[in-house]
Amino acid sequence: MGYARWNPGDWDDYAASASTKTFDQLFDHRSIDAELDPLKFSFRESCDSASNPHSTPIIVAIDQTGSMGMLAETLIRKGLGTLIEEIYDRKPVADPHVMLMAVGDAWFDRAPLQATQFEADISLANQLTKFFIEGGGGGNNCESYNLPWYFAATRTKCDAIDKRGQKGYLFTVGDEPPPPQLLASHVEKFLGGGLQQDMKTRDLFTLVSKNWNVFHIMIEEGSFYRGQGDKTKKSWRDLIGENAIGLADHTKLAELIVSILEVQEGKDPDEVAKTWKGSTALTVRKSIQKLGKKHHPLSIKGLIRL
Repeated sequence: MGYARWNPGDWDDYAASASTKTFDQLFDHRSIDAELDPLKFSFRESCDSASNPHSTPIIVAIDQTGSMGMLAETLIRKGLGTLIEEIYDRKPVADPHVMLMAVGDAWFDRAPLQATQFEADISLANQLTKFFIEGGGGGNNCESYNLPWYFAATRTKCDAIDKRGQKGYLFTVGDEPPPPQLLASHVEKFLGGGLQQDMKTRDLFTLVSKNWNVFHIMIEEGSFYRGQGDKTKKSWRDLIGENAIGLADHTKLAELIVSILEVQEGKDPDEVAKTWKGSTALTVRKSIQKLGKKHHPLSIKGLIRL
């Protein structure tokens, strides 16, 4: 997908309409929508087109458990427009194709993984409103952030990757640590199978990193992070190094993602931070000041059946 092009006027109209609605009016689904259910489709595609000849796939997978439902609300009221329009203006990458995902807890939730199409126009916002914000999770001190990794590695077809050897970008966002492993039973239940046996999350990171630049953004306002921030930070840093990035203000999520793209594509973190105004500049600077140190995962031979 992703054949159209972003129109800021369409977003302005959409955001104005959203501004008059409550959270429950914006997100009124009480079960997973079939269009977003990975059990209902085989792949998501990011294809080059006349409007987007050099497409860049970008996945943003947000935690929708507990207090993290605020992330979806932030995106629909402001963040999605900021994300795409700033990418167009700053051009850290060409022709962004964005997929949004909602992530939960595969041990406890009914819908721990939901995925839009890759899109480049206002249809992405329409799909975002179909998210089922379950608000669940459990007491297992993690959420299923590795499900988007598995999805990206095995359920996407992207021209940037397949035709040009260009990596996509994958961001997971939430306030808890990663799970130690991905269970084959969870893949069977929520994606229809493909994993032959349980897989360590560290090995899955190695697999997904072959085609994706992987980042996790730790939401420091989250209830879990406020109580166990040191544990969360250590677990993520041990797993993916400095690509685990803290964020003190969740309303600056879009600006941070754009800034990460700029730094990853070669710009200096301090110079990137200076391009934002006021509190945004301070928040972004704090988040990306150490970005650039590389984490080198071990090589593996996979356990995946494609």
